[in-house]
Amino acid sequence: MAISTTRLDRFISDYCQVNRKSVRLMLAQKRVYVDGLLATDIGKVVDKFSYITMDNEVLQANKAHYIMLNKPIGVVCATKDEKHKTVIDLLVDKFDDEITTNLHIVGRLDLNTSGLVLLTNDSRWSERLTSPEHKVAKCYQVTLEDPLTAEYISAFANGMYFSYEEITTQPAKLLIISTYQAQVTLTEGRYHQIKRMFGRFRNKVVALHRHSIGQLSLDEGLSLGESRVLTADEVVNVAD
Repeated sequence: MAISTTRLDRFISDYCQVNRKSVRLMLAQKRVYVDGLLATDIGKVVDKFSYITMDNEVLQANKAHYIMLNKPIGVVCATKDEKHKTVIDLLVDKFDDEITTNLHIVGRLDLNTSGLVLLTNDSRWSERLTSPEHKVAKCYQVTLEDPLTAEYISAFANGMYFSYEEITTQPAKLLIISTYQAQVTLTEGRYHQIKRMFGRFRNKVVALHRHSIGQLSLDEGLSLGESRVLTADEVVNVAD
């Protein structure tokens, strides 16, 4: 879902209910600013986060929001759910309704998976993190029912073919932490992918926790259910 964009002259024409010729005159009179800079090009592309003023009056001042949440097990990655508490429900006491009602989830976790969830109203940013072509790594800690062996490492690295979808998974990195625990890094996010990959070994996943997306790790200071706003550096560098 890309952010909707429009030409500056169309935006002002619609906002002020004037024709395009009048908009050209406004720009020629140096009355319009976009993101703090004098606007001179009527064809300039603006979006919902462009800060637009005219005659020192604010026409648009939408703010992008980026939030990190430590999702507990039993909470669904949805904006609304009739049966379970949602990630949005965990934010309502900390953030205004104006913010939470416009958020969407960047890379969902299932009901029984805990850890890092990102929420934003900036679809360009979320697309950069979730689009397969960008191959942003997601790192998980996995606890298994049966012991791990070195055989798992090569199987994950080679990718696995799933006949139902007729797809082969992208190479994944598996690091054995202990007899029953592994760290798995994926660059894709297919349905229940980690559980299904371990299922090839008939080894049940008993706990799954995401601790990083790209360069961004879950803040260790966040208890389960807690959240915070990302810093400007985190927003910029997460997908680097």
